Amino acid sequence: MKPAEAKLPSETEVIIKRSFDAPAELVWRAYMEADLMRRWCGGPPGWSMPVCEMDMRVGGRYNWRWRSEENGQEFGFTGEVREVVPHAKIVHTQIFDPGNLGVSMGSEPSVITVTFEETGGITAVTTSIKYTSQADRDQSLATGMTDGMEMSYKRLDALLAEL
Repeated sequence: MKPAEAKLPSETEVIIKRSFDAPAELVWRAYMEADLMRRWCGGPPGWSMPVCEMDMRVGGRYNWRWRSEENGQEFGFTGEVREVVPHAKIVHTQIFDPGNLGVSMGSEPSVITVTFEETGGITAVTTSIKYTSQADRDQSLATGMTDGMEMSYKRLDALLAEL
């Protein structure tokens, strides 16, 4: 599949689009089940995801944490699930915990909306990230966030081929 495409439709938003050669039901599971999420969303090479706690129902919470095996640096995200439409849409808040990484993605919660749209066995995933300010959005982009997402998406391609 082609690499993820990122757009900046407003001063406070990033939209990332990526397609996967799998039905929406499988891509959805990879986003909703902690054991699958951990397999594809592990971060850059040399990083692991030791914490992947997910209660993916409305009002549920999640806690994701990554760790560098080389130097012990850590960072994570937490948030609350706001909306779930099976196989079609997930909306959740996201708060960045910089751990000891030394970067910032803003201090206020962002709102993440992920949609899944299947056509002919190919699922288009659109991730909209709405920040509270342009400074928060720009800090997030400066971390290499979209490059990291594409690394994870390539692992998701491989995982979906196994399922």
